[in-house]
Amino acid sequence: MSLLCPIDFRYGRPKMKRIFEEDARLQRLLDVEAALARAEAKVGVIPESAAAEVAAKAATKHVTVKRVEALEKETRHDLMAVVLALTEACDADAGKYVHLGATSNDILDSATALQLRDAIRILTSDLDELIKVLAGLATKHKRTIMLGRTHGQAAVPITFGLKMAVFASEVARHRDRLREASPRVVVGKMSGAVGTGAAFGPYALDIQAAVMTDLGLGVEEAATQVVGRDRYAEFVAVLANLAASLEKFCTEVRNLQRTEIGEVAEAFEARKQVGSSTMAQKENPVGSENVCSLARIVRSLVIPALENVPLWHERDLTNSASERIILPHGCVLIDEMLARTTEIFGSLRVYPDRMKANIEATKGQVMAEAVMIALVSKGLGRQEAHRLVREAAQKARSKGIQLRDALAAETKVSKLLTKKEIGAAMDPNAYLGESVALVGTVVRRIR
Repeated sequence: MSLLCPIDFRYGRPKMKRIFEEDARLQRLLDVEAALARAEAKVGVIPESAAAEVAAKAATKHVTVKRVEALEKETRHDLMAVVLALTEACDADAGKYVHLGATSNDILDSATALQLRDAIRILTSDLDELIKVLAGLATKHKRTIMLGRTHGQAAVPITFGLKMAVFASEVARHRDRLREASPRVVVGKMSGAVGTGAAFGPYALDIQAAVMTDLGLGVEEAATQVVGRDRYAEFVAVLANLAASLEKFCTEVRNLQRTEIGEVAEAFEARKQVGSSTMAQKENPVGSENVCSLARIVRSLVIPALENVPLWHERDLTNSASERIILPHGCVLIDEMLARTTEIFGSLRVYPDRMKANIEATKGQVMAEAVMIALVSKGLGRQEAHRLVREAAQKARSKGIQLRDALAAETKVSKLLTKKEIGAAMDPNAYLGESVALVGTVVRRIR
């Protein structure tokens, strides 16, 4: 256990972390070397028997992390250490064909593409699960009325279902972004030093196409010596955008769980879970706070990802060290955040009675717009109606009375609206617009 990086022992799920472990990374490098050997044998550059031997030995049971690390200490070159370890693992003279015509980033970048492909598959599944949970809440609570809030203040009524539909729709857009970006991100190259393919001779394009087809990757159509880092920058930006949304959703939970609001709450295992080491009564939204905290790390990865785009000339090595951090960390943390957010909303405690009580506590103030619209329907100008209702709302607040009583006492209002009509206008359930229909539209589309 390392105390240097909490991802080692505190954050991240095993299935995502496994993609970026040393053994898994080495196996993907070997997979690319094997695909190269097969492609070169296909066009007659190396013997088929040699390609078969290279492919057979391109496995971590023959080329171990320990041996590669030992060779890297000698060569001070990570990929050359892999090449040498694979070469010495091959029988007969097959080893002399390992890595023929390739440059380091042909192997490194193609292996990274394999990792990102597998990571994207997990993230897509994560997004599907979160959408399912949010859509379920939207459907269940499509008529659960609550306060809408702007500027932290009571606005007009909304439904909790519509709020969840908004979240679900946002997650669906992130799923679309990830799917759309995937063909641009999951790309490898096999075009040698500075991307000309010269070392492969007349078979360069055929070899590259065969390798990428073998691996199931897209092809970098015009490379220098590396896959364009704009691709990785786009991927990290998608993760950062998603992280921002997850923080938005979990911030809403944190706010609605405030003692004075109390409309929703994270699940709490009452028998054993502890909210505070001191204040025994506490039930804190720690899951949501954790997501918000990790979101700040994921968003911070955008800067180094963008800084890696402008490399010198055909390439340099300034991208390498940061990519070893930002790509695994970004994938592992966003996977953790997605799983945790899905758990939070999947077990969320929702309190409709408290939502209703909070509406009633405004003493009708949140229905001011509805009354204004009712006055306009009686022929009063919109601006005059706004003024009358605003002044009545101010009087009601200063006196601590119901808005309906302040309105009924206003002569210009009572001439146009009866008490019954004022009461009807101030019914929150009658002022939800197309909330229910919107929920249905969103849920049908994203499912």
